[in-house]
Amino acid sequence: MTGLVRFKIAMIGLALLAGATAVGAQTPPPPTPVPFADALRKAADDLFGKATVPGDKINLVIDPLIDAASGAQSAATRSMQATLMEMVKANYPRFTVLPFDSEALASKPVVLVGTFTAVNNQGVADGPRDAYRICLTLADLKSNSVVSKGVSRARIEGVDTTPTPYYRDSPLWAKDQATDSYIKVCQGTKLGDPIDPGYVEKLTANALINDGILAYETQHFREALAFYRAARKLPGGEQHRVRIGTYLAASKLSRREDMVDAFGDLIDYGLATDRLMVKLLFKPGTTQFVDDRQITDPYPMWLSQIATRSRQKGACLEIVGHTSHTGMPQVNERLSTLRAQFVMDLLLTGAPDNRGRMIATGRGFKENLVGTGKDDASDALDRRVEFKVIGC
Repeated sequence: MTGLVRFKIAMIGLALLAGATAVGAQTPPPPTPVPFADALRKAADDLFGKATVPGDKINLVIDPLIDAASGAQSAATRSMQATLMEMVKANYPRFTVLPFDSEALASKPVVLVGTFTAVNNQGVADGPRDAYRICLTLADLKSNSVVSKGVSRARIEGVDTTPTPYYRDSPLWAKDQATDSYIKVCQGTKLGDPIDPGYVEKLTANALINDGILAYETQHFREALAFYRAARKLPGGEQHRVRIGTYLAASKLSRREDMVDAFGDLIDYGLATDRLMVKLLFKPGTTQFVDDRQITDPYPMWLSQIATRSRQKGACLEIVGHTSHTGMPQVNERLSTLRAQFVMDLLLTGAPDNRGRMIATGRGFKENLVGTGKDDASDALDRRVEFKVIGC
């Protein structure tokens, strides 16, 4: 056998080996989404059936489940929580579900956290959100470790992701460390990992904030305000949800000065983090606000506070319009730019000296947070107007 022949045989062998390696390294196919109820049952059975927690009787509290994209609770996450409680009672009697409060937390229970997030099932970053990812995690406060996980994919049909009243009424959205810590415990851990200390520190405050949210949603506004104020005094209580709750409760109680102060506090927080996302709702396909006085009455005060607080801080702003994931990309980008320009013009009407410190741009649906394209309350954040602090 000549050297040339040996060389060719060797090259063929290397090619075959490379092909085999490439085949073996192929990404596994994505999970097949199943009906919502089946997906939740699968994730829950994995979670409780495989939990590595010693003892015959285990205290369990549920830190309310959220949408990981928005941080909001919805009709879907509330129904998931109710179903999980029923499943525990019927099928996993060694777990005793306790109220999410300071007394239960003092016993160092196992804490259940969960996220429910619209995703593209093929993993395409800008693809349509065609499935929901369910993530459930058990965190044992005694061992300070993650003791079980349950994940699944649900079909998108027939799922009600309408935000609960507190989150629906929230005037704006901003990145929040407390929400990030919650999501990290659920999505960013594996079995045996320690619990994020930032999450543990905030648990007692989280319980009071949850009491405030529930009080607000049952129209007990004074009690809600008291819960928020108490939570803010606790370690880890300096949270965005407290600021939002304080504003909402003051608004419902018609306490005008408290309402303005609370909204100003929200603006200061957003400007300090360089991003402020405000729910300014427009008529479909137009640059005019919706015809609903209950929604739009606070808008002049909101815009006045944004203009005043940004001027006081010497901040320059990029005002960014967004749209939900429906229609033609070019049309949406143009519409989002016009909406941003409209909002900038309103800001300059009350503060003309800010001219030269603001620009207006549009992103269409390129930066959707929810991305389902439902065009209802469930994806209102996708139609936000964003105020970004930029260099002057």
